[in-house]
Amino acid sequence: MLNLQTTTGRLCDGLTRRDVLRAGSLGAFGLSLPALVQARTSQPPATGGRARSCIVLFLMGGPPQHSTWDPKPDAPAEIRGEFGPIASNGPGVQVCELLPRTSRHMDKICVLRAVASNDNAHSSSGYYMMTGHPHQPMNAENVNPGPPNNYPNMGGIVRRLKRGGVFPAAMTLPHRIFNTDGSVWPGQDAGMLGRGADPWLFTFQPTTVNFRLPDFVLPVEVSQARLDGRRSLLHEVNRQLDAVSHGDLLQSFDQRNQQAFDLLRSTRSREAFRLDREPERVRERYGDSPFGRSVLLARRLIESGVSLVQVNWYRGPDEPSDNPCWDSHTRESERLRTVLMPPMDQAYAALLEDLAARGMLDETLVVNMAEFGRTPRFNGRAGRDHWGFVYSVALAGGGVRGGQVIGASDAIGGYPRDGRVQPQDLSATIFHALGFHTDTEIQDSLGRPFPISRGEVVRQVF
Repeated sequence: MLNLQTTTGRLCDGLTRRDVLRAGSLGAFGLSLPALVQARTSQPPATGGRARSCIVLFLMGGPPQHSTWDPKPDAPAEIRGEFGPIASNGPGVQVCELLPRTSRHMDKICVLRAVASNDNAHSSSGYYMMTGHPHQPMNAENVNPGPPNNYPNMGGIVRRLKRGGVFPAAMTLPHRIFNTDGSVWPGQDAGMLGRGADPWLFTFQPTTVNFRLPDFVLPVEVSQARLDGRRSLLHEVNRQLDAVSHGDLLQSFDQRNQQAFDLLRSTRSREAFRLDREPERVRERYGDSPFGRSVLLARRLIESGVSLVQVNWYRGPDEPSDNPCWDSHTRESERLRTVLMPPMDQAYAALLEDLAARGMLDETLVVNMAEFGRTPRFNGRAGRDHWGFVYSVALAGGGVRGGQVIGASDAIGGYPRDGRVQPQDLSATIFHALGFHTDTEIQDSLGRPFPISRGEVVRQVF
């Protein structure tokens, strides 16, 4: 919202304080978008990566590696669990039987089976995975954003590196990631890059296909003509004040408000969120679940020009406190079979199939990841606990060579046996896929330079 202070009752061009306040009142009818629209961007030269966009599917809570990408059929029952492996269309690649749809697309997928953060806390390991920098200290739960853990997440870096169109370059949906006590994980914003580089967060409940985002809906009392009038008034206020001050601040305000108006007026922006515009057969393919609808929305946003969309596993109000989302401390097998794996398998497979059919998979990197995995052995409550010493991440599209597995865990899925990948290596690999040198430097809000990643690209992926 434009916020101006003046000690005079009338500006030099005859505009009154009332006119200024009317322009500033744009935020009063829901136009809070300008506060989100501020980014300093640059365009470093591209490298060998060919992805133009990236969808990150973040399965908050930590899926068990044993019952997803790294089954252990020869291990004792208290380690392997009740689900066995199935063959896939990737030569010699097996996955858990709870991934029947995904198994038909393993020729598109590369699995990293030896990812390790060595951090067993949701908050700090999540920060490490989303930023590529270890949290200080490690194994710290219920921590919040802020220094010294102020490194930008991948979306914040992409916003700095890539120019957005009608939409910003990076977005997160359908909500922030938070712990049971309500504490918000660090690593979900642009950190030391400043708020202007934050990925846009769209919070909503994707419980039906007809959900609407209030950010893109004008109140009933505000007509299109009234919106245009306020836009003209705001433009005139900014123009006159800019002529007086010759400063950059008002120009920044004007650019942010311009993008906000463009978003509200743009049919393209509003239509991107209209899942009911999708053919019924496509919606059915993704599944009638919050995760399925969120993943479908991510595909629509990528089509609309967003460079990076992070889809967080939806934490609804009815999640159990003892095993919310993928945090399966109790009754893991039951949760996997009935609540977790079916919608993930369906939506993930649908996304890969849909992108391939639209000719978009080669230019869209899809990352299936979480903050960590689960313990090798079941606990006394038929669940598994936090485990950051080894887990799996799946990559597809964007130049990834599918049908392969990189790295291996030991016989019980407890530690890396070979091919260990750290979170900074994963972020380096993602940036490489998006066409950026990992030593590309950007500046924080104080003008201090730092590289976008300190990891090594896992080149076997491509």
